[in-house]
Amino acid sequence: MEHVKCLIIGSGPAGYTAAIYASRANLHPVEYSGMQPGGQLTQTTEVENFPGYPQGVDGNQMMMDIREQAERFGADIRDGSITKVDFSSRPYKAWDENDNEIEADTVIIATGASAKYLGLDDERKYNGQGVSACATCDGFFYRKKTVAVVGGGDTACEDALYLSGLAKKVYLIVRKPFLRASQVMQERVKAAENIEILFEHNTLGLFGENGVEGAHLVKRKGEADEQLVDIQIDGFFLAIGHKPNTDIFKEWLDTDEVGYLKKIDGTPRTKLPGIFVAGDCADPVYRQAISAAGTGCQAAIEAERFLLEH
Repeated sequence: MEHVKCLIIGSGPAGYTAAIYASRANLHPVEYSGMQPGGQLTQTTEVENFPGYPQGVDGNQMMMDIREQAERFGADIRDGSITKVDFSSRPYKAWDENDNEIEADTVIIATGASAKYLGLDDERKYNGQGVSACATCDGFFYRKKTVAVVGGGDTACEDALYLSGLAKKVYLIVRKPFLRASQVMQERVKAAENIEILFEHNTLGLFGENGVEGAHLVKRKGEADEQLVDIQIDGFFLAIGHKPNTDIFKEWLDTDEVGYLKKIDGTPRTKLPGIFVAGDCADPVYRQAISAAGTGCQAAIEAERFLLEH
């Protein structure tokens, strides 16, 4: 068994920033980077909205930079995942995929959230070449172009409205014959001149030589009047939700109905003393690299203060 002052579960902007602050506070953190070291940003190409990179930066490169900064201050960052935890008493226990056991006086959970995809092969094929799950992150690249948003809830409507301020035209692809979004969001979308709602449409695939150039759709799938439709687009945005990577913690910590970990009074604290949360696993609203990094900083400071008091 290994005993540590601070265990960080997950990487990405939240986990790596927590590691920077925890290292500088001499907490000697051990961080498990998880199934996707660097988090969701490693699936994007250019990041232009993170401070400090005036020319933009490749998402993978930015995560490597932040990881290197944490390691410079002594963070022990390990490839691999924590697969089981026991938060019944302090020190808390965790096990990795090789069944190595770690005892930790404090734990920072930064396991992020995974965007939901339709499950099309073309989503992987064009990932970073026209397919995105973050309109706020990537919308800027589609100024004066034509894009499509998939989904019918509030997130999809918000993304469509956001993109309508940048793109020439926005298709909103909705599987059902109605929108599930709140009434006010529905009215805003319907009032936007450059948003066209395609009700009862399903996406079959994407096409393009050097990136997304269009989408194959089917209208009224399975009905007598089923119709195949192609649309010309430059970008394809998924807005069908995110799944927080929190399953192994649900026995011990409170979550909302989707699975996002609950904070106490807007802080990184949870209902268990010494366990803190950071990043997208506890943020259903903003889901940005900069806000995740901020909460990583907060969680590490909270962990330092907790150890001083205990």
